[in-house]
Amino acid sequence: MAEVLVFVDHVDGAVRKPTLELLTLARRVGEPVAVALGAGAEATAPALAEHGAVKVLTADAPEFADYLVVPKVDALQAAVEVVSPVAVLVPSSAEGKEIAARLAVRIGSGIITDAVDLEAGEQGPVATQSAFAASFTTKSRVSRGIPVITVKPNSAPVEAAPAAGAVESLAVSFSAQATGTKVLSRTPRESTGRPELTEAAIVVSGGRGVNGAENFAIIEALADSLGAAVGASRAAVDAGWYPHSNQVGQTGKSVSPQLYIASGISGAIQHRAGMQTSKTIVAINKDSEAPIFDLVDYGVVGDLFQVVPQLTDEVNTRKG
Repeated sequence: MAEVLVFVDHVDGAVRKPTLELLTLARRVGEPVAVALGAGAEATAPALAEHGAVKVLTADAPEFADYLVVPKVDALQAAVEVVSPVAVLVPSSAEGKEIAARLAVRIGSGIITDAVDLEAGEQGPVATQSAFAASFTTKSRVSRGIPVITVKPNSAPVEAAPAAGAVESLAVSFSAQATGTKVLSRTPRESTGRPELTEAAIVVSGGRGVNGAENFAIIEALADSLGAAVGASRAAVDAGWYPHSNQVGQTGKSVSPQLYIASGISGAIQHRAGMQTSKTIVAINKDSEAPIFDLVDYGVVGDLFQVVPQLTDEVNTRKG
């Protein structure tokens, strides 16, 4: 069977959920071959094998940590030359999309970004995307070269499918560009104890209707009761009520959780572009004419300062 390269997103050997989702999709079009780079690369093998990787190509070198993006592109290019895959799958993060784009240029291939599904086709893998702020769903395939496809988190279930997961060393020759941009320092992000926004199964977001930074506490309380991530609209971020790193929308992060709760968000196209592929959408807004109600599965017309605390209390009661 043809092989599919899967770029592994991990932290010191701990594989992140989007990579396990990629393995599910990869099995639909071939046999997954994972590419793990940097410190802890070999430690990823058990988790990758458990979820279907027939082989794990690993490489570790200071360049992967000390320089931006290009060393990883060099390694993926080396993996493509070794494996000759039918496709290369990469998590659709900011870094992942840059790696994928550079790789596609290197190997003379087409690229599809932000896919939400993948299936086998007679002429190669077919990717499903949401276009024009999810107003349309498209199916696309790459017509030239080896398809390079980035996939949005939460697009596929994580499914166990034990495979060999044989670890093999990947020889990488770094290009002259690999050391062009050096990382001089790192500042760990302060942990909130909540899941990563783009990977969370549930997201609770607040917008202009929250009416102040201090009022985001009720949004956080609902999120914590559900084990959810906290998001914010551009209006809330621009007002300084919540960090830009939590912005959901066209100029922020794109999310696709199982459940998205929008509180005090009108539903401008900029925000919809970042959350419209969510599986179930719930909106709470006192304006019954708000555009957000055009796309929701469930809508609550009411004051969020009354509705959200009641919802939080109900969730906590049922949990207790």
